[in-house]
Amino acid sequence: MAADFTVIRDNAPPASTPKGMVVAMGNFDGVHLGHRAVIDAALRMGTAHGKPAFAVTFEPHPRSYFSPNSPQFRLTDEAAKLRLLAATGLSGAVVMTFDRRRAETTAQEFIHHDLIKRLGISGIAVGYDFHFGKGRVGSPGLLVAEAPRLGIEVDVQAHVDIAERPVSSSAIRMALAEGQIDEATAMLGGPWFITGEVVHGEKRGRDLGYPTANIRLDKNCGLKHGIYAVRVGRDGQRFGGVASFGRRPTFDNGAPLLEVFLFDFKGDLYGSHLDVAFIAFLREELKFDGLDALIRQMDDDSRRARAVLVASPDAFPKLGVAG
Repeated sequence: MAADFTVIRDNAPPASTPKGMVVAMGNFDGVHLGHRAVIDAALRMGTAHGKPAFAVTFEPHPRSYFSPNSPQFRLTDEAAKLRLLAATGLSGAVVMTFDRRRAETTAQEFIHHDLIKRLGISGIAVGYDFHFGKGRVGSPGLLVAEAPRLGIEVDVQAHVDIAERPVSSSAIRMALAEGQIDEATAMLGGPWFITGEVVHGEKRGRDLGYPTANIRLDKNCGLKHGIYAVRVGRDGQRFGGVASFGRRPTFDNGAPLLEVFLFDFKGDLYGSHLDVAFIAFLREELKFDGLDALIRQMDDDSRRARAVLVASPDAFPKLGVAG
C-alpha cells in the first residue's frame, strides 16, 4: 500500500506542493482502465522528469454542480476514488473544489493560475475527451498548443477499448444497472466496490439462519437489484459472501438496502465499515410465497456464490491508503 500518498487540497500551504510535479488530470470516477492509461502516462513522464506524479481531480463531481437536481450515480465517492488512486503508484492527488468560482474560471486562467503558478507542473497527461474551464473550452488540443510556450510536456491518451467498445464511466454505470458485473469488472480492471457502515436492520436474516450486515448505499446508486456473490474486506481481512441489494419484495418493498451474509464469520459487525466488492450477479430479486421457499433459494444462492468465489480467489480491488 502507498502509505505516503499525499492529498493536497485548496487550502494547503504552497510549501506543501512539490514544484515541477507531473499530473494526470481528470474526474477519475471509478478509476477505470481509460483513467489508468492516463495515470500510467503521467507516471512514465514523472520518471523521465525525475519529478513526482500526482492526480488532479475535482470534488464534488462537476456534474453534480451543473445538474444538482439530476440523480448522479457515482461509481466512486471521493474516499473510494482516493484509495484507488493511492494504489496506482502516484505520489498523491490534488483535490480541487468544484464550486461556482471554479466553474467560472476560464481554461486559460486555469492553466496559468492553477497548473503553472500554483502547482508549477512540468508535464500533464489527459484523456482524449477531457475538457475543462468555463464552457468546457479547455481541451487536450489547447494544452498541446500551449505546451511549447509554457515549457511543459503534454501527453494525450486515446480511448481504451474492450471488445471494440470504448471504456467509460457511463458504460460502467450502464453495465452495473444491467447486472453485467463481468463487463463492469473488465472495464474497471477489478471488481466494483462500495464502502459502508453496518446499520441495524429488521433482524429477519438472523431468524432465517442468514444474519446479514446491512448497509445503506447512496440514494442514487444505480446497481441492479438482485443477488450477488461478493467479497468483503474488513480491517485487512477478506470474507466471501452473498448479498442482496433491493427492496425485499417478500417482506416490505422498502427503501433499497444492501444485505450481506458473510460466509464463515461470527461476530458483531454493527458500526463496522466494510468494503464490499461485487464479483458476480446471481439472479433477479424475487418475491416468495413463504419462508421455506425463500430459505431453499438462499441455500442455493450461497452454494452458487461460494463456487464463484472459489473460481476467482483473488478478485478484489487494489486499494491504497490516502493520507
